[in-house]
Amino acid sequence: MSMINAAHLKRTKGMTLVEIMVAMVILTIVALGALGYQYHAAEHAQIAKVEIIATRTAQLLLEDWKSGGGSEDYDPATLDLGFTSTSFAPPDFSQGVGTGMPLNNRVYVIIVDDFPMLVLLTWEDVAHDPVAEVTLRQLSVTAKWGQRVGKSQDAKVVTQQQAERIFQGPSLILTTYVRLDASDG
Repeated sequence: MSMINAAHLKRTKGMTLVEIMVAMVILTIVALGALGYQYHAAEHAQIAKVEIIATRTAQLLLEDWKSGGGSEDYDPATLDLGFTSTSFAPPDFSQGVGTGMPLNNRVYVIIVDDFPMLVLLTWEDVAHDPVAEVTLRQLSVTAKWGQRVGKSQDAKVVTQQQAERIFQGPSLILTTYVRLDASDG
């Protein structure tokens, strides 16, 4: 065997330390990218879950309130689903909410799947036809969800400071209309 063939054979037998280090760096970058993708996917799945919970809760209240004719005496606490009236709300909660009068001048709180929600119900008579004696009332439900709380957390025990810290997320507003002559209202 010649000298040139022996040197060539020795170079092709294994990988150098530099090649191994480059391969390790590439594998590390790929693994970190995959882990980052998984983290963001899980985070967005959690956000979607909370938005679905808030939407369904607001829809439940809106439909139940509408079925009662949009009455000013409607009280979600009577549903026995865990709604309690509260005196606290984050400072920005009343900004951008539906128009009209707050129902019972209260904000309600409920914890669903360890996610706390503040709910504000508002109503406003938007049109009246004196000839037909028909009044059209706008009903709005504003829901603001917060960060996950522990299972031991009770909705009645949340303080104003905790509310300002917990409820930093966006709000959801659902609106519908009801004719007051069409039902009990």
